[in-house]
Amino acid sequence: MNFDNIWCWLIPLLVGAICGLLGYLWGKGQRKEVDVIDNSAELKALSDKNAKLQADLDACNASLKAKPVAAPSVASPLAAGAAALAFDANAAKAVFGKKIKQDDLKIVEGIGPKIEQLFNAEGINTWLELSNTAVSKCQEILDKGGKRYQVHDPGSWPLQAKMAYKGEWKQLAKWQDEHKGGKL
Repeated sequence: MNFDNIWCWLIPLLVGAICGLLGYLWGKGQRKEVDVIDNSAELKALSDKNAKLQADLDACNASLKAKPVAAPSVASPLAAGAAALAFDANAAKAVFGKKIKQDDLKIVEGIGPKIEQLFNAEGINTWLELSNTAVSKCQEILDKGGKRYQVHDPGSWPLQAKMAYKGEWKQLAKWQDEHKGGKL
């Protein structure tokens, strides 16, 4: 065995061991003690606040259940003005140049067969029901339909449905001509 080369092995091993020891000591000296924060008081306060809010919510729900809410009557506007609001298919055809079915939501600019199906699934089947639906509810229905329907703007749909319900065919056609896509 040749011991002339022992220093070629011993020197790098010693330098490595010394560097490792110095690195360990330096790292140990740099380490700081981690303070443990006691959040139990804050957690208790938030838990109490949550319990109070839950009690308030339960009280509100109980008061809503205690008060009977009168269901909106859809028949009353129809009964009050049945003669004035009778559907005239011939008048609609004369203005639009095609046969219009009563309560066909597709007469509203922006509503096609698929959107009509979305509204029908939500219980909106007539022009009167659509005219009494908030724009935010219309948008909610479109949002539930998926990304494909979220691009539509239902801002004028209740207004157009009201004109159709009232039989204001000329006004509706004029409005639709002036407002392409619901915009001027």
